[in-house]
Amino acid sequence: MEWILGLHSLLRWLILIFLIINIFRSMVEADASYTPADIKWNLRLLIVAHTNLLLGFVQYFFGSKGFAYFKDNSFGDIMKNAALRFWAVEHITGMIIAVAIITISRGVTKKDLPDLVKHKRQLLLYSLALLIIIASIPWPFRTGLGSPWFRGLY
Repeated sequence: MEWILGLHSLLRWLILIFLIINIFRSMVEADASYTPADIKWNLRLLIVAHTNLLLGFVQYFFGSKGFAYFKDNSFGDIMKNAALRFWAVEHITGMIIAVAIITISRGVTKKDLPDLVKHKRQLLLYSLALLIIIASIPWPFRTGLGSPWFRGLY
């Protein structure tokens, strides 16, 4: 199970990098046509995000955090404790929403829309997904939640 956590942690960095690349491409190429390269970057992000979400579900339901907290605590107790609430509710909810937004963005770019509209919508949706992911990651500096920058590597 530890290797899944390490892979999950590693893939978060790929997601952040791919989101930044896609946001940058949407800003720089806002007036350009939507190219096959844009579609490939969009697809890379989608695949990595969905893979990481599946790994997260495995950890949530079969790991020592997440759903396991509901076995030993009432919902009220979980909601009163910031660390338990983060792992049992906030992290998974934020990530599901972010991956749903990334998926919606992929669908928007497949529609028959002007390229400028595709780039603008993708920029908006990816920026929103990035903000949600940043807020939902257990950064090392977060009190009581912090995990290593590269879990599983040290």
